Amino acid sequence: MDNIVFAQFDMDSGCVYAWTDDGNLILIDCDAVEDAFADNMYQRSELDYLIYNDPKAYAELVWEGFPDLYLKTATDYTLLRELR
Repeated sequence: MDNIVFAQFDMDSGCVYAWTDDGNLILIDCDAVEDAFADNMYQRSELDYLIYNDPKAYAELVWEGFPDLYLKTATDYTLLRELR
C-alpha cells in the first residue's frame, strides 16, 4: 500500500489531490465522499474541517476506507428537540 506524502485541497474543483511516495496522484472528489458517508450536517462539517485544515489526514482516511468509522467516533451531536 502506498503512503500519502502530500495532499492539497483545490477549492475550484472541490477535490483533494494526494501524492503517494511512489509518485502516483490520487484525486478524491470531496462531494462524492460526503454524499456516500455523511448522514447529517455535523458529519459533513467534520469532513469539511479535515479537508480545509488537514487534507493529508483526510486523504489517508479515505484511502484506507474508514471514513464511516471515523465519523461515528468523532461526531457527537444532540438533536434540537432533545434539548428542550
